[in-house]
Amino acid sequence: MNALAGLKLTATKKPTQLPQVQQRRNKLLKRIWEQIELAKAEQNGEVFSITRLRSYKDSESGIRKQIETQKRVKAWWFTGDNGKLALSVRYGARVLELAKGKYAVEVGTVQDLVPTLQTIKAAVEVGELDNAIENAANTLKSGFAK
Repeated sequence: MNALAGLKLTATKKPTQLPQVQQRRNKLLKRIWEQIELAKAEQNGEVFSITRLRSYKDSESGIRKQIETQKRVKAWWFTGDNGKLALSVRYGARVLELAKGKYAVEVGTVQDLVPTLQTIKAAVEVGELDNAIENAANTLKSGFAK
């Protein structure tokens, strides 16, 4: 007991789940990471793909099996009306409103994609896009209402 006497003990318990705001941030941060890796691969002339396990039921034996498949990652950037590269941030199928009436970020060249995505990632980590994420999530939830 002497070893524990020098420690400051507390009755705090580890939370069983993350707050919903943090879960949504993590989901968006994961997608931004995918976009950063996709942009890096495009700059280097490589192909970026993510493998995931997919389970299916074998029709002959009735046993569930797993195979590795490639996850399709769609680029968030596109050429805008003015001929310049633009980047929209997506949360699921929804495009986030970054500012009042602004849904995309103008990016100069393909080389500017990674720094722009890293800036957006930093903004998400700090919580600057929490309202936009919440609006997109609530719009999605309202589609499931009876």
